[in-house]
Amino acid sequence: MMQFRSALFIVAMFVVLGCDQQVQSQTKPTDSFRSESQVMPDAQNSIMEGRRTAITRAVERATPAVVSVNVIQTQRVQVNPYQDPFYDFFFGRQRANVLDQEVQSMGSGFIISADGYIVTNDHVAGGASKITIAFADGKTLPATLIGSDQGTDLALLKVESDVPLPHLTFELSDGPIVGEWSIALGNPFGLFEASEPTVTVGVVSATGRDLQPQDNRYYLDMIQTDASINRGNSGGPLLNAMGNVIGVNTAIFTESGGSVGIGFAVPAEKAVRILEEIRDKGFVDRAYFTGLRGRTLPAVWAQQLGLAEAKGVVVENVDPGSPAEQAGFKPYDVILKVAGETVNDQTQFVGRLFEYRPGDVVPMEIVRDGKIVAINMKLGSQRE
Repeated sequence: MMQFRSALFIVAMFVVLGCDQQVQSQTKPTDSFRSESQVMPDAQNSIMEGRRTAITRAVERATPAVVSVNVIQTQRVQVNPYQDPFYDFFFGRQRANVLDQEVQSMGSGFIISADGYIVTNDHVAGGASKITIAFADGKTLPATLIGSDQGTDLALLKVESDVPLPHLTFELSDGPIVGEWSIALGNPFGLFEASEPTVTVGVVSATGRDLQPQDNRYYLDMIQTDASINRGNSGGPLLNAMGNVIGVNTAIFTESGGSVGIGFAVPAEKAVRILEEIRDKGFVDRAYFTGLRGRTLPAVWAQQLGLAEAKGVVVENVDPGSPAEQAGFKPYDVILKVAGETVNDQTQFVGRLFEYRPGDVVPMEIVRDGKIVAINMKLGSQRE
């Protein structure tokens, strides 16, 4: 009997303790999806402050100045009126109807002045018939295309606003440092128009990258980054940790159509030079004249000229009285460098000259009779 009472007392104690714990949790309702901080207020404030890094501050500063660029282009297309795959075969393409079709696309951009100048890519807005800018706060405004430059793939837009607009600053005092933080902002795939931009973060992977030309666009001396850049990010800013623009996001390398961490941006110094010329003239003046006629150095010619590699541009002819003749060029000279930058072929040579304007003096390095010769050529103008 005593053993039974002892056992009963022990069971009662467990029941009471268990109920006490259960009752305590039930009498103080809590939401299992929310937890009250157990950290002291001072420590909590310290942690919260620690979450705010240079990157978060840069993004916070830049976000109001990043925009979506909504573009309508008019394209001429041939239309098969019967949707018949054999129509062209039997009747010929000359019978197809040619129609003007409006095509809508979207990219990114950013404001660079309080009075409403906006940067984007030429391939985003260069051929636009109508442009609408969507701001991070949901506001939209029509934009005017001031001008664009296909060679560097840059375009300058302008909106009219009753109030000064938030804007970004280009970093011109210090060039990008390989390995430093890089922050890409924009509207990938046009998913979030008239809303805050998408942020991706990486590092500056390399500088001075040269890509193959595409559609008469010469991507030279580009900044490479592994910050994720996708279609629709084009024209958005690439920032450093200070929140300043180090480049204009322009191109990616991809085999899948999506970002693989190899993105490219036009460096700030080049962008500013081009944009200022567009602002002042409405276009970039590349009506220079050299009087040089040449081509990519063939392998057979390289052997005959005693060169180890078939790299460079061989001069085939020099126009009398031209800037090239005045500079001292002669047939069979092989141009190896322009302003210290290697020239591997004729396309790269043209791309290097795109950096100059009529009247500029271009330093070049050539091979003549097996010797390295320095030549300075002052560019003429086709308008004269």
